[in-house]
Amino acid sequence: MRGPSMAPTLRDGDVVLARRGSRARPGDMVVVTWGTRPGQLSIKRAVRPEQGGWFVVGDNDLASTDSRELGAAAVHGVITWRVWPRPKKLGRP
Repeated sequence: MRGPSMAPTLRDGDVVLARRGSRARPGDMVVVTWGTRPGQLSIKRAVRPEQGGWFVVGDNDLASTDSRELGAAAVHGVITWRVWPRPKKLGRP
């Protein structure tokens, strides 16, 4: 994890585990990409499915570039655990 967009849930430098192919549900933390930013993976909070993907946002409104600016995102996996620095099972808030 890089950057402050998911603080306080995740912080810069945290290492997470994602389950690829899991069906996202509102409230899940997810790994996403945007068509306008090919190759960039981001971690965001799934809000709702939309035409073309999911509307996702960062937990830190003041430090997140997300669907409010980039539109719907493609979800590639659901974050299940923070494995470093303090292992913790992650779920919906």
